[in-house]
Order: sequence, then C-alpha cells, then structure tokens
Amino acid sequence: MTSSSWEDFRSAEPAFADTVQTRFEQYRHHVLATLRKDGSPRVTGLEVDFRLGEPFLGMMPSRKAQDLLRDPRFAVHANPGPDAEMADGDVRISGRAVEVTEPALLARYLEVVKPPEPFHLFRLEPTEVARTGIEGGSLAVQVWRPGRPLRTFARGSDDGSPGEVS
Repeated sequence: MTSSSWEDFRSAEPAFADTVQTRFEQYRHHVLATLRKDGSPRVTGLEVDFRLGEPFLGMMPSRKAQDLLRDPRFAVHANPGPDAEMADGDVRISGRAVEVTEPALLARYLEVVKPPEPFHLFRLEPTEVARTGIEGGSLAVQVWRPGRPLRTFARGSDDGSPGEVS
C-alpha cells in the first residue's frame, strides 16, 4: 500500500482532485473509518478541512485520534447529502493519516483555524481516491492509486458485469 501526498494526486489528476475536493466541500460533516486496537473498524463523524493545498483532519483527543496515532490507516467518505439520486457522485479517500508535528505548518494552520485546545492535526496521504456516480445511464467508478493512471469502470451492461472504460 503505497501512499502519496495530496499534491502528487493533484499533479497526476488535477480535474479529478478538484471533483473530489468540491464534493467534500459541499457538506461540513463526513464519515471517518479507523482501526481500533483489536483491528475492528471504528466509524465516526468529522470534518475534512482543505487548507494550505491539502486535506487535513483536526480533532480533539479522542478514540479516533488514538486509533490514527497507533495505526494511520483510514478511509473517509464524503457526506452523501440529502439528494437520494447523488447527482454529484459518491467520493472516498483512503490512505494514511500522518500527525502534523512541524511547528511551521502548525503555525500556518493556526493562523486560519482556531481549534479547541488541545487538538491533533493529521495530513492525509492517499493510497486510493474513488468516485462512484451515474454517467450515461451506467454506474461509473473512477479509481486513482499512486503511480497508476485514473481508471474508470462502468456497470450497466446486459449481463451486469463491470467493464473498464479507461
């Protein structure tokens, strides 16, 4: 599982990165999945904050922060919103959440965000970014992984099997 910086993702697929960021910015609250100490999943709500050119997770000391400090693997799913038809698609970022400890970056972040103290700040390093939506009457899944081109799969054929479009 190779992770990458958000800038690497944005450089490789700028239009897709914009789509994903816009989708996350539509709503304030999203769903984070982390791994508990015993390996079982923990699913909680939180905000994803796009600042300084990348996505961050800020949180007070909590079980989910402890999960990420122990095992940085995560998946964060954008709030689907009230539209049952999901016209903007469904997006998810998976990867590693790395705690920000660099004083200069923390200072820059704190210039624009005033979180309750104490807090943890994590930078997201994606291993996979995915969007699922309806395109041309078919279910389309776009998937980006570090070092690979954006791939699109469509489902909507008569036999129901997925086929790679690009």
